[in-house]
Amino acid sequence: MTKDIKQGIAKSMKNIDSANHVTGKSIYVDDIPVRVGTLYACAYGSPMAHGKIKNVDTKAAAEHAGVYSIITHKDIPGENQIGGIIQDEPLLAEGEVHFQGQPIVLVIAETEAIAHAAVKKIKVEIDPLPVIVDPREAFAKGELLSTPRTFSLGDTKKAFAKCAHVFEGQAESGGQEHLYIETQGAYAYPTEHGSVRISSSTQGPTQVQRATAKVLGLPMNKVEVDVTRLGGGFGGKEDQATPWGAMAALAAFVLQRPIKYVLHRMEDMKMTGKRNPYTSDYKIGLDKDLKIVALESTYYQNGGAAADLSPAILERTLFHLNNSYFIPNVQATANSCRTNLPPNTAFRGFGGPQGMFVIEAAIAHAAKELGVDAIDIQRKNLLAEGDEFPYGQIAEGCEAINCWDEAVERYDLEKIKKEVVAFNEKNTQFKKGLSLMPICFGISFTNTQMNNARALVHVYSDGSVGVSTGAIEMGQGVNTKMVQVAAEIFGLDPKRVKLESTNTTRVANTSPSAASATADLNGKALAIACNDILARLKKVAQDNLGHDEKTAIEIKHETVFANNKKTKLTWHELVQAAFMARVNLSAKGHYATPRINFDKTKEKGHPFAYHVYGTAITVATVDCVRGTYEFDCVKLVHDFGASMNRIIDLGQTEGGLVQGIGWMTMEELMYNKEGRLLSNALSTYKVPDIYAVPREIDVHFLNTDNPNLAIFRSKAVGEPPLMYGIGAYFAIRNAVESFNPKAKMAYSAPITPEKVLMGLYS
Repeated sequence: MTKDIKQGIAKSMKNIDSANHVTGKSIYVDDIPVRVGTLYACAYGSPMAHGKIKNVDTKAAAEHAGVYSIITHKDIPGENQIGGIIQDEPLLAEGEVHFQGQPIVLVIAETEAIAHAAVKKIKVEIDPLPVIVDPREAFAKGELLSTPRTFSLGDTKKAFAKCAHVFEGQAESGGQEHLYIETQGAYAYPTEHGSVRISSSTQGPTQVQRATAKVLGLPMNKVEVDVTRLGGGFGGKEDQATPWGAMAALAAFVLQRPIKYVLHRMEDMKMTGKRNPYTSDYKIGLDKDLKIVALESTYYQNGGAAADLSPAILERTLFHLNNSYFIPNVQATANSCRTNLPPNTAFRGFGGPQGMFVIEAAIAHAAKELGVDAIDIQRKNLLAEGDEFPYGQIAEGCEAINCWDEAVERYDLEKIKKEVVAFNEKNTQFKKGLSLMPICFGISFTNTQMNNARALVHVYSDGSVGVSTGAIEMGQGVNTKMVQVAAEIFGLDPKRVKLESTNTTRVANTSPSAASATADLNGKALAIACNDILARLKKVAQDNLGHDEKTAIEIKHETVFANNKKTKLTWHELVQAAFMARVNLSAKGHYATPRINFDKTKEKGHPFAYHVYGTAITVATVDCVRGTYEFDCVKLVHDFGASMNRIIDLGQTEGGLVQGIGWMTMEELMYNKEGRLLSNALSTYKVPDIYAVPREIDVHFLNTDNPNLAIFRSKAVGEPPLMYGIGAYFAIRNAVESFNPKAKMAYSAPITPEKVLMGLYS
């Protein structure tokens, strides 16, 4: 068991990477000095979304000056398969293509420019096959990536019969481009004894290792994957980094030369999957007191051409179908549909936001039909301690009502309401809209077996500490939190702790850095390793000071304390004494989250270590002539538990919020009927900039003493804040309805200025 932070040595630590980031010293894949003889790769992607490959002509490309080799599926020494959950995705296409941009041929050349130029000379004949881009069409044709899943609670048929109000409708949420600053990439080279080493921009080093080993026909111990950091991931590098690492390793292994492949932005946008778009049906029933009695929902997920992580994403949609509300009767079915788009994948929230949007749309629909404020329905139905989730887990340490009520009181919701009403009464061209967005997000991988981690710690004879974990730093500050864990447990200045790169040789069988579980899993494993060493050092201290085993030894501020009294023994002296006594100053820690379980045959269990709660108040102003909008403010109360680093957690909250607003408002992902990406550049795909963010963001840390399984009780903060962005959609919609109460607007996100304008005058 780990303790709460008591010494405060590292609690206010700044991000340890900040200085290197702003001075350009941080190392990413494209910054790694290349070895002599390095060659460069570029993939030829399919020009069609679906068809049978008749002929591949690479002669002109092979003859292009500077081209070293052409690699196809025929050159793969192992198995041409990189699928994770389901084995349905070849590394290089053979026989058929299933999405535009699917890699068919790999060109290896002396320079990156030559490789790209040669790719343009490749000619491929493809007999076209029908293209499906709509998930409902895919479902109708039986094109599914996995078996449909259904969660149920109570009896919806009986419940609906007793409801005073029943409403049905559809809700759609679009995809989202990850747009990490660092594009996908890898650098690989052969090593001794038929092995290969890959520096990869991946959230999942073990997945790259496992898939590459399969492609090369090697055991995993001959494939080493190393990650220093990522220039952003957001889920897009959890599984989707795998093909690029495997391609670089394939070329390196076959040609016995170092190979570098870093995608250009346009390549990356075209060839990689995005957040899964959803189209969903809902039926919601309420009693006369506005309590939600029943919900039936059906989700059609656009999975793309291969499973990737879509089945797991679909599962989390079901886990979050009720958001922060207690609904006693639920029947929800989710379908992962196969289309001819790039395989869609993990994105911050991992299916949870898509499920939450549907219930919020259903509540908004009911509120409009009943002529009441959606806020009234939301508050009446918030989860309380002991309530049952549709998947069987019981709410423990529930902060849903506390977050809501504190937000209402702290930010004076009644005053905000009056200000919005007064503004709208006085203005014709501009209208304001207000929304509240409660959230409840489960923390853990929903695949129970993935909830484990390892760490390796060395205390060197000079008192410095080396730490290796499975955590991947991608801008979320996990490196800083790992240093905090070691520094806190050992009672050291954080400067004594060095965090090593994440490497599959030092720490094996890692789960990806995802699901907001990275700090918890790896931090707990690190704490176990540090405490093992600390126990040995305490024994040395007792012996050195002439005390028996009953003496309570602590190390604070690099000084040994015995029974709370400061001694003359320093950390450095203690380590020296342990080293001279041949005491083991290294340890491996292994952590597996306790209690969690889930039975997929029953769709019941206790899948989450804990839940994160919060409530956001959003105010938007709409220009009713132009259809444009801006956000006056987002004021939120968030359940951080006992935050171990408020600076980092605040940054994650603000960043997640803005990314969620982008998904809900301006980030419109568009494919045509032929499966071609239309929003394929930053000129056609708009993301939030400084002018798009709320004028005011106020984040309040909820004060809570509830126990939880987080590291130092500091709750995960990576994904939950993104869901606050859903409130932006409804704030805009409410402003539109203030202008035009009869507005006919589908519950379709993103709510772009074009949709706003049509709603204003519908």
